[in-house]
Amino acid sequence: MLEQKKLELPSKIESVEKAAHEAEVFVKESGFGEEVLFAVDMAVRESVANAVKHGNKLDETKQVEITFFNSDEGFEITVRDFGTGFAVEDIPDPTNPENLLKASGRGILFMRSFMDEVEWTNHSGGGLLVRMMKRR
Repeated sequence: MLEQKKLELPSKIESVEKAAHEAEVFVKESGFGEEVLFAVDMAVRESVANAVKHGNKLDETKQVEITFFNSDEGFEITVRDFGTGFAVEDIPDPTNPENLLKASGRGILFMRSFMDEVEWTNHSGGGLLVRMMKRR
């Protein structure tokens, strides 16, 4: 059973698919079921896309660091970009009627709905770190 896998991918849209594929392999090899697989797939796609587009601003000289971790508690994912970071509370709530037609903010909603825990922190070495957990 795998316990941890780390990836470093360039800040390009193709990295989203690569990260999702690697997550799928890790989830299956770690013995998690379809429900976890679906949740992790959605969360990885959303968080890596955000890191590539919003964090690193498609700057291919910057990497996106992704870690998958299998523990007794569940499946944990971290995604780090090397951008300027942001405050999650500053993102408009996409469920608020005045924001229903806006494109931004939905990724955060998706990540929170598919994963049991989601937190964002500004990394001490720069960039933003997203940590997500899907419990067993």
